[in-house]
Amino acid sequence: MATPLGDYLRLARAGFVMAREGVASRIDPGVRPPGSEPLFALAALIERRGPASSAARLGAALSRLGPSYVKLGQFLATRPDVVGPQLARDLELLQDRMPPFPQEVAEATIARTFDRPVSAVYARLDLPLAAASIAQVHQGEVIEADGTARRVAVKVLRPDVQRRFRIDLSSFYRAARLGESSSPEGKRLRLVAVVDTLARSVSMEMDLRLEAAAMSELAQNTAEDPDFRVPAVDWDRTGREVLTTEWVDGIKLNNLEALRDAGHDLPQLGRIVMQSFLRHALRDGFFHADMHPGNLFIAPDGKLVAVDCGIMGRLGHKERRFLAEILFGFITRDWLRTAQVHFEAGYVPPHHSVEDFAQAIRAIGEPIYSRRADQISMAKLLTLLFEVTALFDMQTRPELLLLQKTMVVVEGVARNLDPQLDMWKTAEPVVRAWIERNLGPAGRIEEVATGIGAVGRSLQTLPELIAHGQRIAAQLDAATRDGLTLSPQTTEAIGRAEGRGNRWVALALWAIAGLMLVQVLL
Repeated sequence: MATPLGDYLRLARAGFVMAREGVASRIDPGVRPPGSEPLFALAALIERRGPASSAARLGAALSRLGPSYVKLGQFLATRPDVVGPQLARDLELLQDRMPPFPQEVAEATIARTFDRPVSAVYARLDLPLAAASIAQVHQGEVIEADGTARRVAVKVLRPDVQRRFRIDLSSFYRAARLGESSSPEGKRLRLVAVVDTLARSVSMEMDLRLEAAAMSELAQNTAEDPDFRVPAVDWDRTGREVLTTEWVDGIKLNNLEALRDAGHDLPQLGRIVMQSFLRHALRDGFFHADMHPGNLFIAPDGKLVAVDCGIMGRLGHKERRFLAEILFGFITRDWLRTAQVHFEAGYVPPHHSVEDFAQAIRAIGEPIYSRRADQISMAKLLTLLFEVTALFDMQTRPELLLLQKTMVVVEGVARNLDPQLDMWKTAEPVVRAWIERNLGPAGRIEEVATGIGAVGRSLQTLPELIAHGQRIAAQLDAATRDGLTLSPQTTEAIGRAEGRGNRWVALALWAIAGLMLVQVLL
């Protein structure tokens, strides 16, 4: 059970492990809390010296602390404003790899989930192929009713992972609350909201039925997309701790040599990755938020196949409009409109000047146009944009954190396939199509139709409201036709109270009488 003392002890151990691996020295002094200088000086004294890279040592520290810290590290890669740009870059390289757990444990989980032996669920279940902080994946085989064999991917949840995460999340919340209470900057960064977002993401990952539902929804959204798909879910062999999907025969996107040998056009694949992500985020408001190369395959038919839908992002219409207009504003160099979008979305407090904010955005955007296309990063641009908004009291928007993190990963994948990829030219058709569809004449007509529908629904309840009003009027008329009559007991009590001069008691009794009248009217 998590306790305050236990939380502080776990945080102290985590601090020691981080300091020992030199993580504390990688935190930008500009984001360190006031008064923390002695702690960082102590951390420097116990730092272990060695030839390993800072990213490798960071990965070793987080792996030693357990799966919760690996997830936290991946999540903080999106927050250079919290950990500093240097440490954020190291965290971007962090891979979610953990030692596999024993085969017999996986088989026991499967048997418990389906209440039957593993041999009755799968004709074959191989040793694990990959293991991460939440689950591990096996290749299996099932026999169809017609006797044909079909290969499947079987994902099994780690044993005891829910308890571990629950305890560690208690420590993260403790640290976040401490940071917000001790520092105005910590409050602005909404550290507790950051942990909230992490907690929601992890809790959904730990119920594999939710991942199956996410895959199903993504498949439905992209059914008409010519160059993207997700594996089909085997619902008969899926439960809270086990997920079964079709097996994907394909080439991972980080295997460039195999992709070339298979005759694939790498620059075209880069464009598919970037446009698929933007299309899902803008068009559907539902996107794969863990699109690293290990989760992306190219099928023999040339389609991009995404697996592992444990982390998904959602954007409401307001956030999608914000993203589209921000990107379009930078594409067209309309800085004033870009600034206005922030104010319309409520992301910047209204007491600031739109023109001053536009000037700050211009300071980010104008240097872009003096660089080559392959030197421009939309992910870094969004990071800089969020940093500038801090000057204008813009609070952290948790709903945009996964978007920013995924943008960083997707851009890295696309650049790896085509180092010369022009991100803006690639994004422009998707962004323009969304704006024309949603902010053009068709979008305006839809908004009017939605408004008319809301009015229509209100009109449907109008007869009921009128009837209710008539009942109230009749009750009021009956109650006051011969004057307001109180019960003899109430009148006698009020008289006694007034006779004693206890005005407060009288006032209370009159209030009770008034409430009785209101109850009659309602």
